[in-house]
Parts: sequence; structure tokens; C-alpha cells
Amino acid sequence: MNFTWSFSSLKDYVNCPKQYQEIKVLKRFYKAPTQAMTYGNEVHKALEDYVNTGIPLAKNYQYAKETLDHLISIDGIKYPEHRMALNKDREPCSYGKDYWVRGIADLLIIDGADAFIIDYKTGSSKFADVKQLKLMALMTFAHFPEVMNIKAGLLFINHNDFVKGEYSRDKIPELWAVFDDILARMDVSYETDTWQTNPTPLCGWCPVYTCEFHRER
Repeated sequence: MNFTWSFSSLKDYVNCPKQYQEIKVLKRFYKAPTQAMTYGNEVHKALEDYVNTGIPLAKNYQYAKETLDHLISIDGIKYPEHRMALNKDREPCSYGKDYWVRGIADLLIIDGADAFIIDYKTGSSKFADVKQLKLMALMTFAHFPEVMNIKAGLLFINHNDFVKGEYSRDKIPELWAVFDDILARMDVSYETDTWQTNPTPLCGWCPVYTCEFHRER
């Protein structure tokens, strides 16, 4: 079955296949941005502008300046908010169409055979998921064939916390294997039109009010 995905959509599917179907597939419901998401987008834009063009950080984002200055000092070509996509053959393709998977690296630095990937986070590192870094590493290896080694990290700006990952080109099959099971489950859901519910304490925030587990907050 043909379907497109990203790390965020994969995460949505794992959290609740039924919600994923209603929002992503059938488009019968809309998941409105939360206050935390809106704040996260604003922070990402401010950090991107500072790294990319040197636009000064607003006063309420000055806490990130020292960390960003360190990233800027790393040798290599900087690619803020760099979009990458792969087709079904896991080869580079257009981000906008005919893609299989795609994603955006908040900051990608290419320095010959070495690369650095940074993803900014505004929440807590308590539930950090390094699969996101692995996916971005896979796309970087595909788009930049000269890159042999990647250092990556989830940078939790508000907590000055950094969750690291290191990846080498020879480990590409192992990195893809991390996603095989989830993608196989998604494939079955699409093929059989079977989307299981996954009731959790977050059901009160779910917009799919037709679900049997929906409840008012």
C-alpha cells in the first residue's frame, strides 16, 4: 500500500491508529494547535532566523544565545530548517511531491565527511525519542553521499538539556530496521482498513468525538 509519512505522523499512528485514521486519512476531524505547539513554532522561527541571518533574538529568547553561538561556531556549511525527502527506493526526491518519507532538520551542518544534526525542543527531555534523529540521519546520508559520520542531538532549549546520538554510514540497514515494524503495522492498517483505538489519559484532548473512548475534559 502506498502512503506517505514523517516522524510526526508515525508518532501519531503509534499513539492511536484510530485518531490517525480520522485526522490524517479520512480528514473528518482537525487537531488544532495547542498553546505549547504555537510557542514551539515561535521559538523555532526565532532560533532559525538567528542562526541563518543573524537576526537578534528577542529578549525572551536570549536564554538560548550561548547555545546557538556554540552551534554557529561549528565548522561546516549550515543548513537551517533543511527539508529532505526520500522516495520508496529510499533515494533523494522532491520534498513537495512523489515522496515516501520527508522531514525537516532544524539545523544541519555539513563538514566534509562529518555532519551535525540539531533538533530544537521546547518541552522536557523526559520523553525524548531518538528515532527522530535516526530518521534525519538516514535522510542526510541519502542526500549527502559524502557524509560518513553524523553527530546528532535533541536540544531541549528551555532545560539546557541535550540528548545525543551518533550514526555511521555502515549502520544504515540497522537504522532502517528501527522503523520496519511500525511501517509494517501501518501498511496492514491501510491494506485492511483496520485502525485500532488506543485509550489513554489524553483521550480528553482528542478531537475525534465519535470515538467510543472520547470524553469531555
